Amino acid sequence: MHCGRMRSIFLAGVGLCALAGLVAADEDAVATGDRLAALLRASRSVVSSHQDLINDQSKGNKDLSGERVVAEAITIFAGQKGTSIPSDSSSGLDKLLFDAQMAAIREVVDDHQELINTKGVGFKGFIPSTFARLVNERFEEKVGDKARMKVTAPEGQIRNRKARADDWERHVIDDRFLSPDWPKGKSFFEEVEMDGRPSFRMLIPEYYSASCLTCHGQPKGEVDITGYPKEGKAEGDLAGAISITLFK
Repeated sequence: MHCGRMRSIFLAGVGLCALAGLVAADEDAVATGDRLAALLRASRSVVSSHQDLINDQSKGNKDLSGERVVAEAITIFAGQKGTSIPSDSSSGLDKLLFDAQMAAIREVVDDHQELINTKGVGFKGFIPSTFARLVNERFEEKVGDKARMKVTAPEGQIRNRKARADDWERHVIDDRFLSPDWPKGKSFFEEVEMDGRPSFRMLIPEYYSASCLTCHGQPKGEVDITGYPKEGKAEGDLAGAISITLFK
């Protein structure tokens, strides 16, 4: 495989594939995208695990600071990846991106302290999907000239217009992830042009777990706690994808 040739490569899950001919630059990009997605998922998992606390109307101060969420996310990340986040010994770009992502997580949680700590109010609407969108938007504010992240989904499953798939994401979702013969859990990445700039784009599929079905399961059309009609999905159905762009 020649370095200058546009290439489409399948990636098993969000881990690295040992693919013959893969250039070091692509390996680094996949590793960076893999870790960014893993930390986003870990922080989203922390917010999910604390939904009862966040929505506890009998309690005021929840002691759920941005620093706490970051610390718990790093613990989950390290347990899943078997390694810590990039340190001072990592490449400058890696450290810049992960510092920005951790800062975005911390800031989004801290910016919502008044809501989280409001006594007498039950459901706060500070749910994992909203949290992830806000983190990705804050991340783009910090390093959008170098990298961008988004959580998107198939047409008909988008609840926020800001999460709509662009043409490249839609093509990958429709032609690959939703294809009956697409190996479940495999991601896709490609070198393409975005906003007139050469870029490395990576799309990582996500699937509904049992806990997601409270809002996205049966009966289809029933309004869930967030005010949206349920999609009638089942555990294991394609829920969406984490989209990562690294500009060259």
